[in-house]
Amino acid sequence: MLNSKPLLELSDFPAIVRSTLTTIQVNLGYLCNLSCVHCHVNAGPKRTELMSKETIDQVLAFIEQLDVTTLDLTGGAPEMNPHFKYFVIKARAKGLRVIDRCNLVILEEPGYENLALFLAEQGVDIVASLPCYLEDNVDKQRGNGVFQSSLAALKRLNILGYGLPGTNLILDLVFNPQGINLPPEQKALEVSYKTHLAAEYDVFFNKLYTLANMPIKRFGSMLMSKGLFNEYMALLVASYNPDTVNDVMCRELISIDWQGYVYDCDFNQMLDLPIADKAKVHISELDGKVLANQEIATRQHCYGCTAGQGSSCGGALS
Repeated sequence: MLNSKPLLELSDFPAIVRSTLTTIQVNLGYLCNLSCVHCHVNAGPKRTELMSKETIDQVLAFIEQLDVTTLDLTGGAPEMNPHFKYFVIKARAKGLRVIDRCNLVILEEPGYENLALFLAEQGVDIVASLPCYLEDNVDKQRGNGVFQSSLAALKRLNILGYGLPGTNLILDLVFNPQGINLPPEQKALEVSYKTHLAAEYDVFFNKLYTLANMPIKRFGSMLMSKGLFNEYMALLVASYNPDTVNDVMCRELISIDWQGYVYDCDFNQMLDLPIADKAKVHISELDGKVLANQEIATRQHCYGCTAGQGSSCGGALS
């Protein structure tokens, strides 16, 4: 796989600092049942990296130090970590909002049939990847049969109450562009998603998030191999929107990798850029008091979060 990191080092992205930390995002490992083209993690079925229970306990101990409200679980497929349920139960017992960044298909895999019920019983918010509402586009990006499996999972979640009025079970979907384009306007696309999925499949959800593809790992390698890297970066830089900077996710979040090392965001984690551009620090050694007003490590890929309407774990920023 081609490495885009050297192409991102020479950066003119403006300096930013963290505000108040509200969210701990934890990558539970790079193991995944899918190998999506747009994946910035390079996750897949052959990856073996998984967070240990000891490290999970260290993350929980760190959370005790701070007034953090949200635990954001990602991967890979975070549910494939053998300690996923343990982590969720412990976090919910502490009153934390827990987000599961789910690829939907995992809910239909053998051995995971009861996972949706577990998420519902724990009141976990689900942020699920569905890069299009058209079958051909989804399968092209994520693999043959993924769209139908995703639909089955969405129906399973709807039966449990996810995404329906009058329940507290949140089901949000995530859109990623197919190629070297920025996402379309989020609100209009959400209407299209809701109209099509309800009319064609009787499927419902709460919100749609639009995310730009990041020029790192698998997607970055694809851009480089096709000679499109410079063109895509030029688009991101030309589309820079200063109105989005104050709301980028890294200002209220830290990211922890499967070994327990800390980064300013999930993208920096994939580029091995330690928090604040300093020496690597483990969550068991991190002083939470130093995080407020700390400068955030930036490189040229940060334009991906600030291009056009902006892009973050919570979707568009403006």
